[in-house]
Amino acid sequence: MLLREFDYALPAELIARYPADRRDASRLMVLHRGTGRVEHRRFYDILTYLKAGDCLVLNDSKVLPARLFGVRERAGTDGAGARVECLLVRRVCGDTWEIMARPGKRLRRGDVVRFTENGDFAAEVLDCLADGLRLVAFRCAGDFMERLSAVGRMPLPPYIGRAADETDKTRYQTVYARAWGSVAAPTAGLHFTEELLRAASEAGVHTARLTLHVGPGTFRPVKAERVEEHTMHLEEYEVGADCAARVNAAIAEKRRVVCVGTTSARALESAAFYDRAAGGYRVAAGRAGTDIFIYPGYAFKCTDALLTNFHLPKSTLLMLVSAFYDREAVLRAYAEAVTLGYRFFSYGDAMLMV
Repeated sequence: MLLREFDYALPAELIARYPADRRDASRLMVLHRGTGRVEHRRFYDILTYLKAGDCLVLNDSKVLPARLFGVRERAGTDGAGARVECLLVRRVCGDTWEIMARPGKRLRRGDVVRFTENGDFAAEVLDCLADGLRLVAFRCAGDFMERLSAVGRMPLPPYIGRAADETDKTRYQTVYARAWGSVAAPTAGLHFTEELLRAASEAGVHTARLTLHVGPGTFRPVKAERVEEHTMHLEEYEVGADCAARVNAAIAEKRRVVCVGTTSARALESAAFYDRAAGGYRVAAGRAGTDIFIYPGYAFKCTDALLTNFHLPKSTLLMLVSAFYDREAVLRAYAEAVTLGYRFFSYGDAMLMV
């Protein structure tokens, strides 16, 4: 398939720069895959489409306040005092992390970046890695996550076009986020409130929670002209024993598995295996890395319904959604969303495919 087959026109004013006043007040487009029918609702209407017995799969990864601004220190006077922006990418072990830096060429082995004026939160560059990454060791007074939460900023996607503020520390985070590790939010879950999740549970909807830490590669554009030649970035995920048991029970009892977001779907599909004894696919518990690339032609193994946001043109996320339904039908729905003034991307509106 060609990359241009996943392109569409989007007016810049439809890119949501701020979240809706209320999480569940976002608009909700519902696509019925069996009939092709399209409905336009509000997110708080989602219980109309969830059935008792459905297994709602949530990604509980928590977004790190991963953007840091600091000043470089270097032995001698050469290059001292240069300002550097850092983005945490992945914890290697302890207080050692892989980071991206801008300007990247400014950081060399042995440099120290000071993020506070008194230097009680800083990082030393241990090594220069491939793809412009740097391996750094943080040093701080007190608990690392507490210091990072105090000093760091939420890593809003570039297309939002503004600096993060205090509101983003809560709104660019799902209400059920638990496990620190993402540098981008699993955005489909941003629409849920605690009250809505409680109402779903009271209506007989089951929930299962897994973790997939979203990496910076989610923002990297697809450059290959042929989709099949694109290589996905590796992301860490964990499907706990309880999550696997809940999902497998739903599959065995022919109840729907409803994935909240492309990240939940990618984690489940990565953990899927064919169980000969059961005569079908099941999900294995465990922790691993995944670079699964889902595009049209992929046969989903565990996902029966998908809740997602509206994604960037030519993105791997749009390709996954097109694989779940139908590329042409999805693009028609996107065109309708543009006409009706839906809000797009991370802080935008939602789409439910059932």
